[in-house]
Amino acid sequence: MGWIVAGLLLLLAVVVIGIYNRLVGLRQTVSQGVADIDAGLRQRHDLIPNLVNTVKGYAVHEQDTLDAVISARNAAAQGSPNSASEGQLRVALDKLLALGEAYPDLKASANFQQLQVELGDVEDKLAAARRALNAAVSRYNTGRESFPAVLFAGMLGFQPADFNRLDDSEKGVVDQVPQIKF
Repeated sequence: MGWIVAGLLLLLAVVVIGIYNRLVGLRQTVSQGVADIDAGLRQRHDLIPNLVNTVKGYAVHEQDTLDAVISARNAAAQGSPNSASEGQLRVALDKLLALGEAYPDLKASANFQQLQVELGDVEDKLAAARRALNAAVSRYNTGRESFPAVLFAGMLGFQPADFNRLDDSEKGVVDQVPQIKF
């Protein structure tokens, strides 16, 4: 009888260790997804000063737009990224990119065109990172809520993860690639 109880306890320990290790791996994938989005946002923030400096040479009468972009970029770059500041930055960037239409010399600038392409690439990568994060969150939450993991996940400290959602200020703005017209 003692061997049976010991065997069952050993089996239970192996199952719990397996569940724990699987959930740790899934949680790490979620953390990596968050870090990928953060890296993409920082890459976007790093491109903005170059874009503003390029526009400055051509659009000297647009200081308000340039100031708004810099202000939005600084607000978005402070602390951890949040959807409201990123949404404001996206709107300011759209206004900055629209200056290419008003200033033909700027529109023809190879540097401006290259920065627009880079910004479009960053936006594509951000959208992909958001999709990857949501897939990782789905796998993690499914793994956490599946039997028998659901019996142990809460006790082991695994809480549900949140999906990356756009707030109202971002819907229809952030995940769109900037319009690039040549």
